[in-house]
Parts: sequence; C-alpha cells; structure tokens
Amino acid sequence: MEPLFVFHIGPAFDTFVNWLKDNFEPFFDAIKTILDTGITGIESALMFIPGIVLIILFALLAWKVASKGVAIFTFLGLLLINGMELWPETMETLALVITSALIALILGIPLGILASRNKTFDRIMRPVLDFMQTMPAFVYLIPAVLFFSLGKVPGAVATIIFSMPPVVRLTNLAIRQVPTDVVEAAKSFGSTSNQMLFKVELPIALPTILAGINQTIMLALSMVVISAMIGSGGLGRMVLKGIQEYRIGLGFEGGVAVVILAMVLDRITQALGDTSN
Repeated sequence: MEPLFVFHIGPAFDTFVNWLKDNFEPFFDAIKTILDTGITGIESALMFIPGIVLIILFALLAWKVASKGVAIFTFLGLLLINGMELWPETMETLALVITSALIALILGIPLGILASRNKTFDRIMRPVLDFMQTMPAFVYLIPAVLFFSLGKVPGAVATIIFSMPPVVRLTNLAIRQVPTDVVEAAKSFGSTSNQMLFKVELPIALPTILAGINQTIMLALSMVVISAMIGSGGLGRMVLKGIQEYRIGLGFEGGVAVVILAMVLDRITQALGDTSN
C-alpha cells in the first residue's frame, strides 16, 4: 500500500546529532574523561582485591542484608564464575553496572522528587520516560557511538539512559503515596519543605524507592551485556564471541555468569528494601 505522504524523521535526527557533535565536542570529551576515569577506577579496585576475598565479602554482605540461603548462593555462584575463568570479565561488567547505575540514581531520584512536587514537570516527564523505556535498547548504541566512539564509555551512557526511568517513576510514585494525614501532621508542627522531604516523605517512601533502585540495577546489567556490541567488554563480550565464533559452550558460560551476577545483585538490593519495612 502506497503511503498518503512521505515524511522521514531519520534525516532530521541525523542532522541534529551531527550538530550536537560538532558544537559540543568539548562537553562530550569531558563526559568521556569523567566516565572513563570512574569505570577504570572501580574496575581497578575490584581487580586489586583477590577473587576469593571478594567472593567472601559478597557472601558476608548477602548474609548481613538478606539471609543465610542467599549468602550460600552468592558464595557458590561467584565461586563457579571464578572456576569458569570469567572473573576478570565479571569484574569489568560489575564496574560498568556500578558506574552506570550510580549515575542513573544520582540523576533519577532528584527528577522523581521534582516530578512529585511539580505537576507540570510530571506531565513533561511522563512522555519522556515512556520514550526512554520503549525505545529498543540497540537504538541507544547509535548516538552513543557517534558521540563517544567505541568502548566502555558509550556503553555506560546508553546504559544510564536505558536504566533511569524505573527509579524516576517509582520515586515520584512513592512520594505521592505518602499518607496525607502524615504530611498534614508534619505541616502542623511547622516543618519546612526540606524537613518534610528528608524527615517525613523520603523515609516513608524508601521501600518503594529501593524497588526502583533494584529495577535500575537490573536494567543496567541487561544493557551492559548488549553494549558489548560496541566494545564495552565484560561478560557481554563472551556471549557475543560465542555467537560470532559458534562457540556454544563459551556463550553458555558467559550467559550463566550474567544470570548469577544478576541474581546476586537482585537478591541483595531486594533485601535492602525489605529490611526498611
């Protein structure tokens, strides 16, 4: 069927991206330097600690915040990853997840708070977040590569954008769901706006916000694997290598390592939310 009219938005977007690249190159270079330094620093710190020591520390953390069962799974799961000789790749992935998720949270939580306080800003943010969540993950890799070339930095940028919406939405929702009578009581005692936020609303909203943090971390991990296509490395590289070279075993081992890491991070962050109830 012939279209009624032809109108492609792709060329306009291409022109816009090239304009940004030409006019804001120092800005993108600064972001690249900051992100690269952060990722490299976390990766070096994780690799400096002996693998068995880090495994024990993760298991103890899981025991402390979750349960004995989660601690045993964490210990055995990470020990399996180490036994498959995928520890360096796992630490690369973890460093990228930590950096990306941390920046997504630093940007996302304040945006959620602002959206909960300002109806106009909330209306503006809703379609933006819809766009960010429904856009296919692979599409984020295109402008990221154009602005930051290949490597870990464009993978981190794409991951930040992809993983931010849940924490913005759930922070907004959590603060809006704070009981009205509690808010009125705080106002009657003369609480300022900042006191209301930090001493009343955020403590009550914390479990829901932590659920958003959990979802952000999970999305960051999934995107980090996809970003191996643009040279971000880590476990995603093992999966991609297995596909490209028809090495089924290697791809399966990389996938198992991703699943174990995801389950460990998920159980620990979920437990943090449970303990705040």
